[in-house]
Amino acid sequence: MSRTRAALSFVFFLSTHGASGSYPRAQNVTWTSTNFKTILSWEPKPSADYSYTVEFSRAGGDKQRNLHCIRSSFTTCDLSTSLTDLNACYTADILSEPPKLGTSDMIEFPHTTSSQFCPYTDTDISKPDFKLKVSEDKKKTTLYVTDPLTALFKDGQQLNIRDIFSDQLQYRVTYRKNQSTGKKVYTSKTSEIELSDLDQGESYCFSVQAYIPSRSVDKQLGEMSQPQCSNNDNPSIFKVYSIGVIACAIFLILLLIGIIIAVTVVCCKRRKKTLKNEKDGMPLEVI
Repeated sequence: MSRTRAALSFVFFLSTHGASGSYPRAQNVTWTSTNFKTILSWEPKPSADYSYTVEFSRAGGDKQRNLHCIRSSFTTCDLSTSLTDLNACYTADILSEPPKLGTSDMIEFPHTTSSQFCPYTDTDISKPDFKLKVSEDKKKTTLYVTDPLTALFKDGQQLNIRDIFSDQLQYRVTYRKNQSTGKKVYTSKTSEIELSDLDQGESYCFSVQAYIPSRSVDKQLGEMSQPQCSNNDNPSIFKVYSIGVIACAIFLILLLIGIIIAVTVVCCKRRKKTLKNEKDGMPLEVI
């Protein structure tokens, strides 16, 4: 009887300690952030036997938790509104714990620590929208850039990247003549960008991206916008029509000229023959 009790006690010990100790650690922990929308993600997806809890802290600070990322079955955690000090650098721990209604006698659960993330310098900037306007005299083109919105709010208002980066935010414009491969670059400190070194009447294509020179080189430029092109008031025929269409038109014109010349030559020969017959007193040939 005593042996049976000892065996049952051993099995119970394994069920409460051995199973808890087998919780897999999180792997492939990564930060993904665009316009301060910051997501922490990892693998693998947990089974019904365990869950994940996320703890985060800035350098030298206390660990904190996001209410939506405690004993969760998800493998992502949105920390956008949790990282309140944008100039600080944060790390996060993903703890493998029992499920919500589960218990364990373990004092410390398996965990994985993320790399460091600094919102102000690490978040990516999305592509901006912009409108372009050509002046009436065709000498100046103005680009009106809309600062991308962020995932952050202040006093009930959604902030854009200008609200956060202030005068550190610049825009880089890449432009070229339509149908040309040669590019030029212009940098502006404002969201209203005037370009006056353009050939009058030519069509130009423009792309815009955020530029923050205070960042590390690999994080200075945001995503490039979709290109927009101005209209060409005096387009070249080679820009309006393809080479194939132009070649076909030239062939038809030459063919028409050849037909006209051939008809003219035939008419001239018949006219000469008629005049000769009249001169010799021969009747005209009836066709």
